[in-house]
Amino acid sequence: MSSLLEISPEKLVRLVGTPKCPALIDVRIDEDFDADPRLVPGSMRRDYRNVQEWVAELDRDAAVVICHRGKKLSYGVAAWLRHYGIAADVLEGGFEGWAEGGYPAVPASAIPKRDASGHTVWVTRARPKIDRIACPWLIRRFVDPQAVFLYVSPSEVEVVGERFGATPFDIDAPIRWSHEGELCTFDVMVEEFGLSTEPLQRLATIVRGADTARLDLAPEAPGLLAASLGLSRMYADDLEQLEAGMLLYDAFYRWCRDATNETHNWPSPKKDS
Repeated sequence: MSSLLEISPEKLVRLVGTPKCPALIDVRIDEDFDADPRLVPGSMRRDYRNVQEWVAELDRDAAVVICHRGKKLSYGVAAWLRHYGIAADVLEGGFEGWAEGGYPAVPASAIPKRDASGHTVWVTRARPKIDRIACPWLIRRFVDPQAVFLYVSPSEVEVVGERFGATPFDIDAPIRWSHEGELCTFDVMVEEFGLSTEPLQRLATIVRGADTARLDLAPEAPGLLAASLGLSRMYADDLEQLEAGMLLYDAFYRWCRDATNETHNWPSPKKDS
């Protein structure tokens, strides 16, 4: 049982991937991180010795601090965060406990290099429909909550990527983050980021069906396609569409995780006696 100021892996995994997830801060020393260079989904590494410098960059009013075993480093950083007015807990058992519990972890090697502000930067084709909204949702919810997305003309994606240090995705080119055989880009990201949980695999099937015109893959695929096309007509600005799409995928994810067995039946009319 978690003690005061701790959060259990079982409770934290229910927050990961949701809009209400606290800031996740990994403060493992290099030696411990190098022994298992993966991250709790959505977490960012920080130097515990410089907490007073990076605390102002946090954009959440709550945080969970993660060290190797959930001991002195995370407790010290959490205490500093509380000093600055941020509600901070320690992950019970640290990253070691998270890994031993079999929870998903993102390989650090799969995360693109961050810019000077600590954000990953991504670039893709303008006028998104499905994959180019679904993938940013996945990245912001499970990889980098502060990721930046650039939508540009299709012919300019690779050049913009080179000039601005942005990672291209979902384009018709031999790159890491794009369609692979029958899989769509969302499928590839779920696998490469170590996020192959049952809910995300279920969501990936829906996204694949909607994105590749195989609506028979999942009963929900036509609904996602219709909602996605509707959003693309509602918003002329791609970033505004992305923000609206975040809520759409939040809802689909929560259905995939928590409500697949739930039904809604209108009461049958009463028969005259």
